[in-house]
Amino acid sequence: MDAVCYKAAKAPIEIVKAPIPKIRDDQGDFIAKFPLVPGHEIVGVIDKIGNDVKDFNVGDRCVADNTILCDACFYCRRGQYLLCENFESIGVTTDGGFAEYVAVESKKVYKIKNLTDEEATLVEPTSCAIHGMDRLSPPVGAEALIMGAGPTGLILAQLLKLNGASHVVLAANKGVKTEIARNLNVADVYFELDRENSAAQWAEIKQKYPKGFDVVIEATGAESVANDAINYVRRGGTLMVYGVYSNDAIVKWSPASIFGDEIKIIGSFAQVHCFPRAVAYLESGKINVKGMVTDVYSIKDYHKALDKLNGKTACKIAVKP
Repeated sequence: MDAVCYKAAKAPIEIVKAPIPKIRDDQGDFIAKFPLVPGHEIVGVIDKIGNDVKDFNVGDRCVADNTILCDACFYCRRGQYLLCENFESIGVTTDGGFAEYVAVESKKVYKIKNLTDEEATLVEPTSCAIHGMDRLSPPVGAEALIMGAGPTGLILAQLLKLNGASHVVLAANKGVKTEIARNLNVADVYFELDRENSAAQWAEIKQKYPKGFDVVIEATGAESVANDAINYVRRGGTLMVYGVYSNDAIVKWSPASIFGDEIKIIGSFAQVHCFPRAVAYLESGKINVKGMVTDVYSIKDYHKALDKLNGKTACKIAVKP
């Protein structure tokens, strides 16, 4: 089969011929380990099932939860599965979905009915956003600021509106993502940032919301934005660090302000056991992801997909066999 393969970190990608993975009896057809076939947001049609699989049939359209937990370490035995000391992920530490076939345990597979393949790629990001909401537990009537309009930022904004926020503000670089945000009506107010110099827009937010926000979600992954995010949190409010950052990123926050203003700072990483709720939200249409996938490429055109993504003119790109 054709598959995308990274032989090492930062190595050029290759399109390779790989063997079709063999399934076990319980399977259906940041921490990266190499060589690796990436792709952790997986949508497909069941081609073959193991002898012990129940409730699934060949031809079922499904999504796959990419997380792999050991169930035996200190944290798993405490029920803190996301902190699993042996945490692995399909498409990150084991071969993933940028291939014609992938083998997945049946307990990690969920049927879909109403979603297109492109929309279903958003189930995994929605699962991560749901975990973020669980961590955040925003008060009813909260006023929220979301920094960043990637797929999870757009989904988090909708989750906030659905779960009691009285006012949601979205601040993100002007472009295709903010256009999609407006089309989906994810927020109440939008601030489109100048990619080269956004100081004026951030000052405008400060002027319009001098008391800040009950909830601030930093979802850009930019060190400079994360460093400044705490300055938009209202006294007694919560900052959730949600973006993916380089390991050497550093922020400088005043402990006196955190202490005196009783600011809560939390992190949110990935998800476990959130797929059923994500599928339900997307299948019902209460979370709208239409249009978030802006481009679709074949495996053989994966290089073009990366070029498109790096060009900042796409929101989310799907790769198909």
